[in-house]
Amino acid sequence: MTQAEGGLRARKKRETRAALAEAALRLALEKGPDNVTVEEIAEAADVSVRTFFNYFPHKEHAILGRNPEHIERALDRMREAPAEESPLTTMRFIVHDVLRDLEGEGELSRRGELIMASPHLLYQLMLSSFEDERQLTEALAERMGEPATSVRPALIVSASGAACRVAMERHKADPDRPIRELVDEGFQLLAEGIDPGFRVVPTKGHP
Repeated sequence: MTQAEGGLRARKKRETRAALAEAALRLALEKGPDNVTVEEIAEAADVSVRTFFNYFPHKEHAILGRNPEHIERALDRMREAPAEESPLTTMRFIVHDVLRDLEGEGELSRRGELIMASPHLLYQLMLSSFEDERQLTEALAERMGEPATSVRPALIVSASGAACRVAMERHKADPDRPIRELVDEGFQLLAEGIDPGFRVVPTKGHP
């Protein structure tokens, strides 16, 4: 395969994935996520059901717009981060990269509102996020020179994910505040310490 053919094939795959994700989101918004079928999504994107399963394991991932390129780019960004860049700063850049991709697709607000209104979609998002966080934690621990079992890199990655989820919830309650602004507020609070007055105080009956 020539480089041109490889580039064309990769572009075609991106276009097919995007068409399936767009169709899944549109149908979920129109009918409700529980009432959409894989067959309907495939038909709306003008592909076969078999092709659908080449891109997504189930309809929920299509509605969520899960794209493996996002985590691949995030891991690359983690590994290539400048030595002087703090881990939390790197996570902020990674989050903004994903937000930029979703904003470019014009689906960030619509998909976010749909997810927050659907307990099942929210659960599926959390499940898939756990795997992303595991991979990012391993990469961050390696970059920080800490053991894979270290708490600090895991906490940084998980807290960054929590900042994003809180931003989506706040945006739903206050649509006039941009999601990026809410995300940055969350990261700033994490950097400053959300509770500087915290002290470990033994509870009654415990040392």
